[in-house]
Amino acid sequence: MTATWIKPAPSPPADARNSPDKRRRPSRERADATRNREQLLRTIRSMIEHDGAEKVTMETLAEQAGVGKGTVFRRFGTRAGIFQALLTEEESRFEKEVESGPPPLGPGADPVQRLVAYGRARIEFLLAHKAIVRESIEHCRPTPQGGLTMTLPHIRALLGQTGTPWSVTDLDCLAMQLTAALEGPLLLHLEAESVPAPGSNSHALAASWQWLIERLLRD
Repeated sequence: MTATWIKPAPSPPADARNSPDKRRRPSRERADATRNREQLLRTIRSMIEHDGAEKVTMETLAEQAGVGKGTVFRRFGTRAGIFQALLTEEESRFEKEVESGPPPLGPGADPVQRLVAYGRARIEFLLAHKAIVRESIEHCRPTPQGGLTMTLPHIRALLGQTGTPWSVTDLDCLAMQLTAALEGPLLLHLEAESVPAPGSNSHALAASWQWLIERLLRD
């Protein structure tokens, strides 16, 4: 039997493989995705401002933004994911203040002062964004899932700068307990409609945080 030779398909010309359309498509798609995300976030903020966070759903967001419902589901996954995306942006701004803002919240102050300032600022942040924080919690999960924040590693780093004679393990455990003391009760407290307006540094949560840190690390 005579073997049949099959002529291979010709390769596309080099200029076709490297054409501007081929090279630019991924970056163009990323730019489109970024614009879509920004449009969705703007729409969410507008909906919260006019109707309240509790009125935002995947369907109403898609309708208001003029996109398909599938686009919203792919972007955020769940309704809580909508608010987690908003919260992530606000968290980024908060982190910049902590990492490079003026003392005592930012660098340059005594670590105990920074711990006190961080707790007070964190409380103000959560109260100021309580509607978003509340809606970002996945209630179907065994523990609140609002995304990881900088609180635990930041507290641990500041504890390590205080010069306390505790072991690394003790400091790790203390950082975890302080994180729970700061953020755990706040997440539960956010469910109450009687939460005072942000801006009051005399609020019991902020005052009790300062008392705890100063008694723990200065006495």
